[in-house]
Amino acid sequence: MKKFSAIILASLIGGAIAALIVQSFFKPATVTIENNGPASRMVNVGLSESSAAVDFTYAAENSVHAVVHVWAERIQEGYTSPYQLLFGNGPVQRRSLSSGSGVIVSNDGFIMTNNHVVDGASSLKVKLNSGKVYSAEVIGIDKSTDLALLKIDGENLPSLPFGNSDDIKIGQWVLAVGNPFNLTSTVTAGIVSAKARNINLLQYDANSNQFPIESFIQTDAAVNPGNSGGALVGVNGELLGINTAIASQTGSYAGYSFAVPSALVQKVFRDLYEFGKVQRAYIGIQIRDLNEDLMDKTEFKSFKGVYVTGLTAGGAAESAGIKSNDIITKVQGIAVSNVTELQENIGKYRPGDAIKLEIWRNEKIKTLSVTLRNMEGTTELKEKAVQQNLEILGAEFKDFPKSEAQRMDIDHGVQITKVNGGVMKMSGIKVGFIITKVDKIEVKNKEQLNDLLSSRLENGVLIEGVYPNGTKAFYGLGM
Repeated sequence: MKKFSAIILASLIGGAIAALIVQSFFKPATVTIENNGPASRMVNVGLSESSAAVDFTYAAENSVHAVVHVWAERIQEGYTSPYQLLFGNGPVQRRSLSSGSGVIVSNDGFIMTNNHVVDGASSLKVKLNSGKVYSAEVIGIDKSTDLALLKIDGENLPSLPFGNSDDIKIGQWVLAVGNPFNLTSTVTAGIVSAKARNINLLQYDANSNQFPIESFIQTDAAVNPGNSGGALVGVNGELLGINTAIASQTGSYAGYSFAVPSALVQKVFRDLYEFGKVQRAYIGIQIRDLNEDLMDKTEFKSFKGVYVTGLTAGGAAESAGIKSNDIITKVQGIAVSNVTELQENIGKYRPGDAIKLEIWRNEKIKTLSVTLRNMEGTTELKEKAVQQNLEILGAEFKDFPKSEAQRMDIDHGVQITKVNGGVMKMSGIKVGFIITKVDKIEVKNKEQLNDLLSSRLENGVLIEGVYPNGTKAFYGLGM
C-alpha cells in the first residue's frame, strides 16, 4: 500500500513539473500589429501577417452607399394561346421586372452598370442604400464591353472613386458589392485569381460593327444573379471593376466571377458622358497569340507578346512603321502577354491619341509611336448621330418641355415640329404630335428616340403619342 502511494505521489510531482515547463516555455502566442489608429489589434499567430492586416470595414461601409439597386421594367406583346390569336382583341401586353446593380461614379448622379441589366427596358428605377428611389435614364451604352451609363436627378450623392486596375495583383483581396437575389447592399470578399480573362461572353455587334473587348478580372468573391453592374472594390474603397458574369453550370455562383476592369470602365464612362457614344480606337493590325511554331520562326524566346500577322492598308500601324511578323510586347510601358491584354490596353484610348508600342523585330527591341484611328481610318471623334434616323423619317423634332408635359398630364415626350415628307408624311402624322412611346418603350428625348429607331425601324415600329388637344393616336412606321 505504501509502495502504491509512493508511485502516485511521484506521478503527481512529475505532472506538476511538466505543467510548469509547458507554461514557462510554450505559452499560447499572440502578436500585436501596430497601426496609426487609436488602438492595436491582437491576432493569433496562426494567421499569416498579410491576412491579419486586411480590414474590409472601411471599403464595405463606403461602397454599400455608392452601389445602387437597378430595377428594369420591360413590356412585351404576344398572344397567350391560339384561341386568343384567332378570336381575341389583339396581342396582350406582358410586363416583366428584373433587377441588377449599379455604381454611382459621380455625386451628381451618373451611374455605371452593365448593358444587359438595362437592355430593352421601357423604364428604369434606381434605389439607393438609404431607401430613396429615383427614375433613371440611359445616357449611352457600349455593347463591346457590356457597359451602360445611367443618370438620376440627384446632388451630393455617395460615389466611388475609380481605382487603377492596371496595378491589381493576382492574390490581392477585393470585395464584390451588389444586390444578389434582391438582397440589397450585400458584400462578399475574395481574391483576384486571374487577369485579362476572355470567356467568350460578348458577341460581335453587326449593327455597329463593334467587336467585343473581353479582358475580365477573375475573382473568387461570391457573385450571383442581381450582382451584375455592381462594384468590385479594393480594400481602400476604390472601384476596381464592374461585376459582369459568373462561371456556372446552374446560373448561381460556383467559384469564379468576372469584372470589367476599371481602366476600361472609366474610359467608357468618359466617352458616354462627353459624346453619348464610345470612341473606339484601332491600330490597324491582324494579330494572334504566340505559340511554339511562331517562336521558332521568329527566334523570340518568350510566350509573352502578340504576333502581328498582317496590316490594314493605310492604317495607323502601317503609317507608324509596324510590319508583319513584329511582336508587340508593351503598350505605353505596360507589358502585354496576349491578344486579350493588348485589346484591353488599346481600349483605354481614343482615336487621335498617340501611344508608344514596344515591338520585337529581328532580335532587337524598337519603340514606335502610333496615332490611333477610328473605324473609318480617321482621328475624328464623333458625337452620337442624333439626327440620322430622325431625318430619314422626313420630320423635325424637339424635346417636349417638362412644364407643358405636366399641363397635359404626361411625363415626357418628343414633339414633331415640322413634317417634310418621307415616312412620316405617308403615315399621316401631323405637326404637333408628341411621341411618348416606341414599341411600348417610353421616349424621353430625341437621343433615345434615335436609338430606338436605329434598331427597330427596318422591321417596323409602333409609335404612340398625343396631340396638343388631348387626342391620343397610334401610328405604324417602317422602311
